[in-house]
Amino acid sequence: MAEVDFHSPEEEKKESHDNARLSISSSFHRRFDSVQEYVSILGGSKGRVIEKVLIANNGVAAVKAIRSVRKWAYDVFGDEKAIQFVVMATPEDLRANAEYIRMGDVIVDVPGGSNNHNYANVTLIVELARLHGVHAVWAGWGHASENPILPDTLARSDPPIKFIGPAGPPMRALGDKIGSTIIAQTAGVPCIAWNGDDVRAEYDRETGCLPDSSYQAGTITNATEALEAATKIGFPVMIKASEGGGGKGIRMVDNAENVQTAYRQVCGEVPGSPIFIMKLSSKSRHLEVQLLADEYGDAVALNGRDCSVQRRHQKIIEEGPPVAASPDVWDEMEKAAVALAKAVGYANAGTVEYLYSEPDQKFYFLELNPRLQVEHPVTEMITRVNLPAAQLQVAMGIPLHHIPDVRELYGHNRFSDGASKIDFDTTKREKSYGHCIAVRITAENAEAGFKPTSGGIQELNFRSTPNVWGYFSMDSSGSIHEFADSQFGHLFANGSDREQARRNMVLALKELSIRGDISTTVDYISNLIELDDFIENRIDTGWLDALIKENADGGAKSGEGVGIFERRSSSVKTKKLSNDTYAVIGAVMSAYDRCSLNEEQFVDALRKGQLPPQSLLGVVQDVELILSGTKYKLQCTRTSPHTFEVSVFGANDASVEANVRTLSDGGNLIDIGGKSHVAYLTSKGDAASGMRISIDGATVAFSPDYDPTSLRTDVAGKLVKKLLPDGAHANKGEPYGEIEVMKMFMPLKVEESGVLTWCVNEGAALAPGDLLASLELDNPENVSTATVFEGNLAVHGWGTSMGDSGGVGDQKRAHLLLRKALGSLRGGMAGYLLSKDALKQAMDALHAAATDPSLPVYEIDEQLSVLSGRIDAKLFDDISALIFEFKNVSAGGGGVQMRFPAEKVVEMLKTHANAAIKDPSEQSAFVVLTQPLMDAATPYTKSQASGVPGAERVLLSFLDILRAWVASERWFCDGISYADAVDNLRKANKDGFDEVLGVCRAHAQLESTSRIVMTIIDAIGDGMKVDVATSASSPVGRRVSVVAGSRSLIETIP
Repeated sequence: MAEVDFHSPEEEKKESHDNARLSISSSFHRRFDSVQEYVSILGGSKGRVIEKVLIANNGVAAVKAIRSVRKWAYDVFGDEKAIQFVVMATPEDLRANAEYIRMGDVIVDVPGGSNNHNYANVTLIVELARLHGVHAVWAGWGHASENPILPDTLARSDPPIKFIGPAGPPMRALGDKIGSTIIAQTAGVPCIAWNGDDVRAEYDRETGCLPDSSYQAGTITNATEALEAATKIGFPVMIKASEGGGGKGIRMVDNAENVQTAYRQVCGEVPGSPIFIMKLSSKSRHLEVQLLADEYGDAVALNGRDCSVQRRHQKIIEEGPPVAASPDVWDEMEKAAVALAKAVGYANAGTVEYLYSEPDQKFYFLELNPRLQVEHPVTEMITRVNLPAAQLQVAMGIPLHHIPDVRELYGHNRFSDGASKIDFDTTKREKSYGHCIAVRITAENAEAGFKPTSGGIQELNFRSTPNVWGYFSMDSSGSIHEFADSQFGHLFANGSDREQARRNMVLALKELSIRGDISTTVDYISNLIELDDFIENRIDTGWLDALIKENADGGAKSGEGVGIFERRSSSVKTKKLSNDTYAVIGAVMSAYDRCSLNEEQFVDALRKGQLPPQSLLGVVQDVELILSGTKYKLQCTRTSPHTFEVSVFGANDASVEANVRTLSDGGNLIDIGGKSHVAYLTSKGDAASGMRISIDGATVAFSPDYDPTSLRTDVAGKLVKKLLPDGAHANKGEPYGEIEVMKMFMPLKVEESGVLTWCVNEGAALAPGDLLASLELDNPENVSTATVFEGNLAVHGWGTSMGDSGGVGDQKRAHLLLRKALGSLRGGMAGYLLSKDALKQAMDALHAAATDPSLPVYEIDEQLSVLSGRIDAKLFDDISALIFEFKNVSAGGGGVQMRFPAEKVVEMLKTHANAAIKDPSEQSAFVVLTQPLMDAATPYTKSQASGVPGAERVLLSFLDILRAWVASERWFCDGISYADAVDNLRKANKDGFDEVLGVCRAHAQLESTSRIVMTIIDAIGDGMKVDVATSASSPVGRRVSVVAGSRSLIETIP
């Protein structure tokens, strides 16, 4: 009998749906057992297995490559370690605790120093690749990434080692800026005017070379030729090294006088590179097309980027897709880039850069970078193509139409279903996924001409969000050394459109916290991208340099241009508070640091059996700080362990109180006039640089005293050239030398005119603060100095008294006022300075608090609040009702002085303990639990004068203060010498010398503590003269004693 299929139509439909879902799932999430299987299935005729890769790079490049490939490896193989990485590590990178070193599978030590000893040393790279048996080398960007000798040498190895990038011939042709321009203009790609714009030549695809005569026709060989070419082209011009990149080997020149100097600097930054000169296209944008080509002749454009925000031709902000060019023009630019790549047989990732003139919608070929670029994650975010992984797959011989990310970008399933290859010339690319803006995080000082900085990092805290991603070359335990690139991080923000991406980036930059010895551009860029010009996309390649120049020149002058400058330059500020506030915070940090150091030295001397000098116990610190041309002479008086009164030196009629607390990470929480700030001391300063601090995430650098006679460097580097000989005369602003800092050549200029005397030789390694030369000034009397600040500081809480300091309403409440006044007296008795005015202020505040009828209410209510839910609910409600009733009656006024019935609170507690609780253990626990409330209420049962409810409370505090004073001064009585007293204290406190420090500090301020003692004794004496029965109705103008009516007064009589 035949079998019958009883599947219903619904079941068939469900089965069909399940099969479709399985097909879709396998299409998107297919996994392979090994790299071998992946290549055998997807690879073409040139397929090769790559399972071990040498990373010939460091920093952010190495981090990004490893992370991207491991993400791809996990998605495809379920094993993020399917590809093994060998990484190179210099001693400097090891000391810097570089992130990529911890990520590597095999770490290889290589020589330190400049990159020609390590990451750019082709011989070293090839030998390491052979030694460790790698299948391929990834060079990323910078270093040896554009050196065609590297892929050539690797290809000749036995066995051959694959270079993850273009082969030597196309790299040689297109990686060279002169050669690529000749090839581009020969192919009909528009090029801007340059010294070789009449040269045409055919490219040899076997060698990657142009005819030598053609190449030389496009090369400038000396400074004289440079001047002739620049004059012919017309200023302004760009002098460029053909092998330069990343902002190195490029100078803008706008007049004939500077051509020779700029030519020499370009030659020095990229030694041995051919030089050429091109016309500077002003008001142009820098747009670039991201290419990806395989080894079978296919090439695609993966959209592009707008990199117009540049500083000295170094990209600062990148974004994509480009929106400045119209869709039709952008399509032409992409097609020209793809055609150029195909014409030279290019394979792997590359970038064609154009200058785009927005007014006339014309584009000009700039160069082709035969490598991956640092900003490539912009393209990744708008196309969803993992570029380092795509590079690896191309190197494995996998055709573009089999690379899953590329297939998906062109509207196909991620994995081929056996259909024919994709025709990329006719198939439309999917629309971009929103907009992406990228910001480079560099160790540069934006307020000092973007000078590179180096040093340790104490904190690096980046909080990723769904819309913002970033990576860094180190963490909070790392550092940036003098041989490193200044860029150590990159942030990428995406959004549905440009404005949303911009807003996401602003928030990410505001939350990014970087603290250490370095300066960063984070605050500057955070403000930069909030300018109207950037928001409205009115930018070009010269926009940022123009802003920097305007700021350096002092911004807008008076006149009709003020509005423009106010919107543009003056709003690019890295500071979030006023200079006065920064000066006060800096002074307090400096004073606190000095006092803490002095105390450490005092205790250390005690520990060694030495007699510490009393000068270490000083509590007044004079601090001078220079900020923005203003010298702040401030006096910081320590009034408690964590409190300072800050005043302008010589004018003590007004001040502001600052409270300092030390955080566990070494920072300080500083409260000034009720406003809190988190601050870190990143550098104490030296002869060349002033103190540098980080306040609320903003870096503030104070200046050293201006001394133009000592020419010093404030960064680490190497003196590469003396521009003026020893004994030469230098004019103000004239360059006298060149220093190499982080692979950049920077001029050194004199601040004043005079005769130069060198102190170091060319090639000398320099550290921050090193003296380079001295200058005998022509006119010493004309040297301008910082203006000394005078008057009142514009800081919150300036000039306020104890009763209303900080403007915080709760500060006026009686119990807080009492606590603050007693704290001031105790601080004064502990050896922290309490001036006559401050003592009077404290006594006035004490009187105001002690005579306030609400004082017992607030003190008792404060302790009662802690017991909510921990004591009997009825007892809690009864006491609360008593407090509530008193507050209501007091609010009614009537001019009658009322007295809070504290006796009722004490009686309620005793009655509940004795009557309501029967179990002795529970009774004992209740007494212990409510003891703080009982202690708060009891003193107010012993204040007999209705007008001074806090009399007993104040008297008890007075007696504690007097006992502490006697306990300290007894060590110095009966004519004993200071040295003997300290020795006796040391012997009595062998387990710890902090007690000795406290006693000695108090004794050092004997004059001040004696004044406090006499004031307290006088107050107690006045209290004994008051008639308790009439104290509540004293005549107007007569002040009731602060301890009048205290029941314990009689006990104070000897």
